[in-house]
Amino acid sequence: MNASATSAPAAPFGRVLTAMATAFTEDGALDLEATARIATHLVDHGHDGLVVSGTTGESATTTPDEDGEILAAVKDAVGDRAVLLAGVGTNDTRTSIALAQQARKNGADGVLLVTPYYNKPGQRGVLEHFRQVVDAAELPVMLYDVPGRTGTTIALETYEQAAAWEPVVAVKDAVGDFARGVRLQQLGYAVYSGDDVANLAWLAHGAAGFVSVVGHAAGDQLRAMHDAYTGGDHAAALKIFTRMLPAIDAVMGVPNYGATTAKAALQLLGVLDNRRVRSPLVELDDAELAALRAGLDAAGLLT
Repeated sequence: MNASATSAPAAPFGRVLTAMATAFTEDGALDLEATARIATHLVDHGHDGLVVSGTTGESATTTPDEDGEILAAVKDAVGDRAVLLAGVGTNDTRTSIALAQQARKNGADGVLLVTPYYNKPGQRGVLEHFRQVVDAAELPVMLYDVPGRTGTTIALETYEQAAAWEPVVAVKDAVGDFARGVRLQQLGYAVYSGDDVANLAWLAHGAAGFVSVVGHAAGDQLRAMHDAYTGGDHAAALKIFTRMLPAIDAVMGVPNYGATTAKAALQLLGVLDNRRVRSPLVELDDAELAALRAGLDAAGLLT
């Protein structure tokens, strides 16, 4: 190990995770075989953790029963090769409680709990929602702070109170306030980057790892960047990140990025034979697909 190696912070859910896509059949039903194939692909390429039924898994349009089937299929596919987090966040506390209990029964290692969206509760409501779901889950919890989607930022005071709950151990941060992220670590949280363009910067600010979207196509590169940085070779980490930039721009650079670009990337890589999504999302059109292909190719991911 390089003499200037960085002491890697605790990572309760692994270092390289992707919020994985959910595959669908031509008639819009779950394609569990293809979903399992996605999970295997990710674990074969640098991942030691997976998030199922997150935003990129189109959890807004899957039913609780389907979420249970997805988790079970992924668990069967990867076994103990990766930590499995189940997305259980909704804007209805009762539904999130049921999802959390189901996740525990179906073998999840933890849950991802996003701030309630659309309702825009105050901080007291956010904290109470979290408390009820955490109590029901009886599993380690990663909170997810993504105000661009939820309309609410978790206040530092709310984090301070939630930090007293033993199961709450990590935060997926898509706020982008690095100083605040350091403060969250001082409170005892493991912080994970929730924004691919900020992954390297988050490592410099003490992050435990990433919860990615670009990881559908660049898992090995994310792993190499993480290992180079924590091994003390910061120049190599920057070189890897720079090489990935065209892919990051392509995956995150269309208005309906996320599930749409992740599935299209998997199609281009031959993991999936289609890029179907559920409405109101629409699959990439030919021009968007060409732009994605160009970005992945420029990053050396299609060779």
